[in-house]
Amino acid sequence: MKIATTIAQARALIAELREERRASAQGSAVGFVPTMGYLHEGHASLLRRSRQENGVSVLSIFVNPIQFGPGEDLDRYPRSEEADLKLAEREGVDVVFLPSVDEMYPEERRTTVTVTGVTERLCGASRPGHFDGVATVVSKLFHIVKPDRAYFGAKDAQQVAVLQKMVTDLNLDVVIVPCPIVREADGLALSSRNVYLSAEQRREALVLSRSLREAQARIERDGSVTSRAITDEVTQAIQASPLAEIDYVELLTFPNLEPLVADREMADLRRSGGSVILALAVKFGSTRLIDNAIMKLKEADLYA
Repeated sequence: MKIATTIAQARALIAELREERRASAQGSAVGFVPTMGYLHEGHASLLRRSRQENGVSVLSIFVNPIQFGPGEDLDRYPRSEEADLKLAEREGVDVVFLPSVDEMYPEERRTTVTVTGVTERLCGASRPGHFDGVATVVSKLFHIVKPDRAYFGAKDAQQVAVLQKMVTDLNLDVVIVPCPIVREADGLALSSRNVYLSAEQRREALVLSRSLREAQARIERDGSVTSRAITDEVTQAIQASPLAEIDYVELLTFPNLEPLVADREMADLRRSGGSVILALAVKFGSTRLIDNAIMKLKEADLYA
């Protein structure tokens, strides 16, 4: 495993490996997993898939300051470089790109990548500018790494939708690969921020996955259920937890993230085989957790 701390090093190492493996059975395709570090089993699952599907596997670790808003947890975002590198080596990563903020943003930044529409609800509504920061840094990383495939967890489903739209609109030569949510045995979606939870908050946070399961079962068995009924039931279930503070509970089309404004739209989506996302953001103390279930209405759940 090679570690690159500069853009020039990363480009050189990836190009060298791509050329080395061009004629081998492994092939020369580059798989890429962008992260902010503090890696867990969810990240490991992305790295394994990248390794399985590509001849060269690249991981980036960069806590991107421009996707954090005022008062958010940039300064205390968990970091564990030594443990991250051990996990990366265990998962067969070829190159780890570990840049500094100065390396990624050496001058005053005058260019921003903005994706509209899919950024205007959910986390985009409650974290203004967040997805501008995500799209900008991922665009930069794609130009540095030049991956054939990039792997993202479906827990950040809005991020997946935003990046898919960016890639399509800008004709970027990379495939966005969404991967299933990885959960603890009790159902809690893995997140680097779970470390902030107290034992009591963590127990209470199980209401997120539980309410998603119950809502998904209701949608699958009741063909006439409305979007309002689903969001009301989930909201009530979460509000029963004394430690939970809801940011949003929304049922939207996926991947366009458009509201279901009429009861008939659920039935219309069932007939067309369309997909919906039931998305949650809830704070427990100062820790904001997100979770979701994405459902193709004629078939089983896609990613949850």
